[in-house]
Amino acid sequence: MISDSLLRVNTLAALEEVTIKRDEFEEMLRFSRLMFQLKQNNHYITSLKDQLPTTADAMFDESSMLMGYDFHLTDDGPRLIEVNNNAGGLYTGRDKWMKQPLIAELVGTLEERISHMFPDTWQTIAIMDDNVTEQYMYPEMQYYAALLRQAGRTVFLVSPEDIQLKDDGLYVDNQRVDGIYNRHTDFYLDTSELAHIRTALMAGQVALNPHPRSYALLGDKSRMVDWWHQGLLEQCLPSDDVAFIRHIVPEIHLLSVCDKAQLWQERKIWVFKPAARHGGKGVVLGKAMSRKRFESLDNETTVVQSYVPPSQVEHDDVSYKFDVRLYMHGETLIAVSGRLWRGQVTNFREDGSGWVSLNII
Repeated sequence: MISDSLLRVNTLAALEEVTIKRDEFEEMLRFSRLMFQLKQNNHYITSLKDQLPTTADAMFDESSMLMGYDFHLTDDGPRLIEVNNNAGGLYTGRDKWMKQPLIAELVGTLEERISHMFPDTWQTIAIMDDNVTEQYMYPEMQYYAALLRQAGRTVFLVSPEDIQLKDDGLYVDNQRVDGIYNRHTDFYLDTSELAHIRTALMAGQVALNPHPRSYALLGDKSRMVDWWHQGLLEQCLPSDDVAFIRHIVPEIHLLSVCDKAQLWQERKIWVFKPAARHGGKGVVLGKAMSRKRFESLDNETTVVQSYVPPSQVEHDDVSYKFDVRLYMHGETLIAVSGRLWRGQVTNFREDGSGWVSLNII
């Protein structure tokens, strides 16, 4: 049992459940599965080879654990907001996982689906994040560890400095690690603190998941820009699938190719995002942007995306913003959840904000 008094627990919304339409869910699931197919497409990989980091050459065939696809629901259907390479939010505190809808696409229990993501070869596992005990999601990582230990695995919750590189691989407390469940956001292993992880991964001495290749092919916001480049998707997928992807993904471009004078005039219909960040960090709505901030944006590292406002949910005469997350392992749906919040960006600071279960009808 994991005590709620340990640091933090994930915040549950005041509203227990939000209902979404079955056809909306099916569109989101179709898109998420299509992304996995795209990730394995040889034409797609070849087209991007000059943009991929060296670490993307590792772990070609592994499905990434808990790829998160975040959507806003509109009158014209779901719209993709972000792809999360290490999505969290499934542990709700009080020794409970997020309640899941009873639908055919979710086979078995959530605990079974999570456990099955971890290969049998991963008998000694490190769950790793930067300053792991200080992370907001640390209780969730503890719960993953408890679940895996129940299955007979040895599990450590560690920061990068807790892992030692030896001649034959990575070690924690003198035990060789088979696999790392990576909650760290240095997805490409570029920083010095992850140099030993990078060395072992490239030498084939440890498995890492989620891994750099997954982020490079799907999670990097630059890929959404690529999906809007005429010609790239057309050589990879049937025309119906190409049209579907561009219907789900709001129009997006690199700032460097935009007419900045026109963009400033039209800024209210755009949102500005750093291509290399995650979780809404550094995101600025055009309607809230000052001229000084606009001029300070880096042309080569900022993407400009058509603004899709969050859905709205009313509860006890309070209006909340709402989005939906699908958690995937390859083409397999692991879980679904929603988030309710108030304010300009996703956060749970306001009363009633938090994670919420979904009902699909």
